[in-house]
Amino acid sequence: MNSTWVDFKVIKATVTMEMALASYGVMLHRVDCNYLRGRCPLPTHHSKSSAQSFIVNTEKNAWACHSDSCTAARSGRTGGNVLDFVAWMETCSMRDAAIRLQGWFGFSATPPAPRVVSTAADLLANYVDTVKDNPPLPFTLTGIDVHHPYLAERGVTPETAQHFGIGLFPKRGCMEGRIVFPIHNEEGLLVAYAGRSVDHSGLKYRFPSRFRKSLVLFNLHRAARHGQSVILVEGFFDCLNVHQAGLPCVVALMGCTLSDRQARLLEQHFREVVLLMDGDKAGRTAGAVIAGRLVTRLSTRLVEIPAGRQPDQLSADQIRCLCIPDYF
Repeated sequence: MNSTWVDFKVIKATVTMEMALASYGVMLHRVDCNYLRGRCPLPTHHSKSSAQSFIVNTEKNAWACHSDSCTAARSGRTGGNVLDFVAWMETCSMRDAAIRLQGWFGFSATPPAPRVVSTAADLLANYVDTVKDNPPLPFTLTGIDVHHPYLAERGVTPETAQHFGIGLFPKRGCMEGRIVFPIHNEEGLLVAYAGRSVDHSGLKYRFPSRFRKSLVLFNLHRAARHGQSVILVEGFFDCLNVHQAGLPCVVALMGCTLSDRQARLLEQHFREVVLLMDGDKAGRTAGAVIAGRLVTRLSTRLVEIPAGRQPDQLSADQIRCLCIPDYF
């Protein structure tokens, strides 16, 4: 029996069609503020006469393809939600699609603890908690090993690990045996820990179940002290490597999509952004989408790194050469 916990409601509420499309390297044209349109990426699409038949409603987080081939394959259904999309792309069940999305975007696979809501006050408190910012943590993890061999394997020096407060957490808990990354909000308050697996067991990254990474940028509270030109990367290790290259004004999305809140944070703290996304198809597609969103708010430059590489795999000179055009 498959014991992996799947919260379909959370996945549908959190993963946007734009996130899923970016994961497949699919780029659509924006028709207006709520609609995207383009070629249908589904393996069921065989209609040559309906090349621009795939439509996404970003407000409803839904998609549709009205081609005869796709409609026939789905027994007359024209579209669905993000889970339907991944299920058809992967030719798998809805549950398997949900598990894939959990893995891609780092959701916690731990079932929530049961909570009894018995009064109107409880209901109100529960509602308020779902709409406010990530609350500061009432604790900090101790005993973190900044000298763990995995960090050296990833090119992270003990000095960098100490600076960011990262390392292996050896004690009991949901982050046990993982490299933990303290995450702060723009005011410098600790709001979460993310945990990275070091032995390929379970999810690659684990985030607290109620933490919303779309509300923060990793390392923003430090980067904002280092100038008006910021480097934007996808992941934690990308951020660490850019910092080690002597460019401390760097923040990470903790993924490959940019939320409205994150865009506002960039606009509030910086005048220029350099996009240093991964060199795979998904990263380049995401970079183009993000650049299109930011260019009207900030001076924006999209840097293209070698195909198949990531910023955490580049040398310090390569990073400086890419991010500072007149470095050499």
